[in-house]
Amino acid sequence: MVLAYAAPFFVLSIAVEWMLVRAGKLSGTYETKDALTSMLMGFGNLLSDITMGFISLGVLLWAWQFRLFDWGVSLPIILLALIAQDFLYYWKHRAAHRVRWLWTAHVVHHSSEYYNLSTALRQPWNNHFTGFVLLSTPLVFLGVHPLLLGFVAALNLLYQYWIHTEAIDRLPSWFEAVFNTPSHHRAHHGTNPQYLDSNYAGILIIWDKMFGTFVPEARDEKVTYGLVQNVKTFNPIKIAFNEMWGAIKDVCQPNLSLLQRLKYLFAPPGWSHDGSRQSSARIKADHIAKNPHLSGTPGLPDLP
Repeated sequence: MVLAYAAPFFVLSIAVEWMLVRAGKLSGTYETKDALTSMLMGFGNLLSDITMGFISLGVLLWAWQFRLFDWGVSLPIILLALIAQDFLYYWKHRAAHRVRWLWTAHVVHHSSEYYNLSTALRQPWNNHFTGFVLLSTPLVFLGVHPLLLGFVAALNLLYQYWIHTEAIDRLPSWFEAVFNTPSHHRAHHGTNPQYLDSNYAGILIIWDKMFGTFVPEARDEKVTYGLVQNVKTFNPIKIAFNEMWGAIKDVCQPNLSLLQRLKYLFAPPGWSHDGSRQSSARIKADHIAKNPHLSGTPGLPDLP
């Protein structure tokens, strides 16, 4: 409900940024059909949460009976839960990029070839059917009540709204060192080889720095937004379900082993049984092979 109450602010701030970008007062780009599609995807995500959120909430409430502790609710506990959830968000977000079945939902957020405040609203409609909520159960088992978890998760997403912009270049170095910022998140949305699978942070960028996935935004190379293979449509239904339908078709191909079918669901995006597609790791390796001088660039592997 936190995000629902914030909806008027989202719409107003998008309108202001859109107007200032068009007037040349702010950096960035808006494409009318793309921005309207992103906002429609956000509205559909809200409807999905209202009508089907009981699925995820039910799973978390079921898990609550097996809790080891009960943190209760107080201001310090809310702050602690927010940090704990942010740590968990990092791993959930990382999983959403590395497990294709989870990617079938998260891919929606990356499907825009533009980067502005409206992009933040481009959210999936099928999250509650992917089992993604299961990755939140560890905190419930450890004593964070599902309603408290939902509240701090909403605050996490609310924080991430403002970092979807090209209007802000770099913030003070101390802030960039600790928090997720527009610069860090622009890199996350980039399809440039060095940016693939990087900067998974929600609020605190320190998780990426701790676990080796941080890549700074380069000043000498423009970020290319979107997907490695863009969907090339503004149809919200196709955007919402294109990757899930693709995964189902892959699983149903003839003459595959059970393991191959499972890999089409749970291996990283880009995996294929015949090697005809490219995973992010392969894209990076190929890029280094063609440009050996880039070996050691943050986000790219060293030459063997």
